[in-house]
Amino acid sequence: MSSTTIIPKMTPFLLLLLLFHSTTHLPSPVSASDPDPLQDYCLPSPSPHPHPPCKNSSSLTVDDFVFSGIKHPGKFTNKFSGVPVSSTVFPALNTLGMSLVRADFEVGGINVPHYHPRATEVAYVVEGKVYSGFVDTGNKVFAKVIEKGEVMVFPRGVLHFQMNVGKSPATVVGSFDSQNPGSVKLPAALFGSGIDTGLLEKVFGLKSKEIGKLKKRFGVPKEE
Repeated sequence: MSSTTIIPKMTPFLLLLLLFHSTTHLPSPVSASDPDPLQDYCLPSPSPHPHPPCKNSSSLTVDDFVFSGIKHPGKFTNKFSGVPVSSTVFPALNTLGMSLVRADFEVGGINVPHYHPRATEVAYVVEGKVYSGFVDTGNKVFAKVIEKGEVMVFPRGVLHFQMNVGKSPATVVGSFDSQNPGSVKLPAALFGSGIDTGLLEKVFGLKSKEIGKLKKRFGVPKEE
């Protein structure tokens, strides 16, 4: 005896309900930058609370939206200087989903391999010639010398680096699509964070004495 499958008539309401169900149960996309702001701006009031309220707009002036701390290089360490401009030092950036950094290089200066876990970076060369590049998750290197007036993008979360290869100082301004991009510098993360020496010996094929020198250089005393 054969059976017959009965297909119910699809009313417009039922079609709409099925469409709504299918779209609301799709995997949620991952946001690649900070959430959209809910107001024009929000300069936080002085408060120990982790999420302080916004200042009243009537108390603000144009000077609250201007930051002069990026006009000059910061303190140089190993021929490199970085001046980050986040919402911590420039409160007007709070909730706006962006920040920037000024990087200055003496001849031969290096911005060590690092990555930003919460932001994509666009680097603009103001002066000089800078060897710039990144490594993707397939270990493919994208690198070249970029000069004054050129830009390069470093995708979110990928390892990247810069080095002044010119005969004069270089300056780069980087822009991020997060007010708090974060920065993980590989040398400090590996040898300045207290990771067990035995593990590092096996990973890099180095002796304890050599690991100790690296730890001392990056801020962690040699383990006894």
